[in-house]
Amino acid sequence: MSGIGALSITWLGHSTFLLTSPGGKRLLFDPWLKDNPSCPPDRKTIRACDLILISHAHTDHMGDAISVARATGALVVAPYELGVWLEQKGLQQIKSMNIGGSIELLGLKITMVHAEHSSSHLENGRLVLLGPSVGYVVRFENELTIYFAGDTGLFGDMRTIGEIYNPDIAFLPIGDRFTMGPDGAARACEWLRVRQVVPMHYGTFPDLTGTPAALRALVEPRHVQVLELKPGETAT
Repeated sequence: MSGIGALSITWLGHSTFLLTSPGGKRLLFDPWLKDNPSCPPDRKTIRACDLILISHAHTDHMGDAISVARATGALVVAPYELGVWLEQKGLQQIKSMNIGGSIELLGLKITMVHAEHSSSHLENGRLVLLGPSVGYVVRFENELTIYFAGDTGLFGDMRTIGEIYNPDIAFLPIGDRFTMGPDGAARACEWLRVRQVVPMHYGTFPDLTGTPAALRALVEPRHVQVLELKPGETAT
């Protein structure tokens, strides 16, 4: 297929990733930049983006979604209730979805899948509930497929995600306490049947104690590669 390259993955700290698809589309997952202590200072501004995908409403996953969408004109994919809330904030390029649904955007197929987590936002001192927390399966132009879990605990239907979508790479939280830790992520790799895992949501705060080393010890004997990135680092 002409014009198709490799997938590029840049970790901006915590659960924020900037991916460039094999066809050159720029996808930003769970944008939290300005107040993200693990995001390098020179990476806190996104100058170009085609698509923003938000897994849930917690500030450490969508704190900069509105500002980046306004600055870049990117389409925003979000769970329905969160999408309505973003529209009320003035965003117009919202592509709301719900769990189990798929949408074709920019030559990519995006499916919204289940996650086990909460989703709320503190607004004017009041906690606002904004629908479910979700994950995403994205199939790129060259058929490479990723699973971005967002924040989640381990759940049995990860087996189904593996069976139906056959992801090549899983982006999984490993920090523990608020999500699954390395043990749960290792079992998720088994159920998802992935060849590669990108750990996220660890190390940002002292409470997030899970480490890539602990995950690696569990999954590499099963021939799963751990792609450990430093904040700001890019892998192809």
